[in-house]
Amino acid sequence: MGIRIKICGITRPEDARLADRAGADAIGVVLFSDSPRSVSVAQASDIFRAAGPYMGRVCVSHTSSPGELREILALQPTAIQISHPHILPASRPYQVIRVIRPGDPIPSAADAVIVDASMGRGVIYDHEYSKTIISMSKIPVILAGGLTPENIRDAVRLRPYAVDVASGVESSPGIKDAEKVMAFVKNAREASHAA
Repeated sequence: MGIRIKICGITRPEDARLADRAGADAIGVVLFSDSPRSVSVAQASDIFRAAGPYMGRVCVSHTSSPGELREILALQPTAIQISHPHILPASRPYQVIRVIRPGDPIPSAADAVIVDASMGRGVIYDHEYSKTIISMSKIPVILAGGLTPENIRDAVRLRPYAVDVASGVESSPGIKDAEKVMAFVKNAREASHAA
């Protein structure tokens, strides 16, 4: 199976359509955050509606508020990406992706982990830590942090389950650049097929 690709920090419906056209597998919206890519629940709903029927829809948040988490889940995402250790029901219609950074253990209550010390700031991922986590994890590992169309091939060679990009395909924070998105997806797919 080839690499999966998420375009994160989507702030506009047209960028959700762009990610779909480019061949990405999922889009991410940031909620309840001081990130320049954070959107309202209403905006997130519009963005999710703009994406095609086979596109994964991921809500990304570091919120510790149960009320805000309920608002996120009301969007009916296919997955939530969270860093706070919220207690979630075992039987649920969405997947849970837990954020880990160098030094963190692999959490037990997760469907996948995302290695992300960058948090949308474009800081490059830790190669050795990522390689170790990918080799030892029994659940899918997603790689994020400083990924760009230029360096994505090296990241894919580590054989993560998926890669996640935000700032590396933007013309300005939250605004995706069509050429960069297309190049990122193309380069990731080519590297995946060569691996």
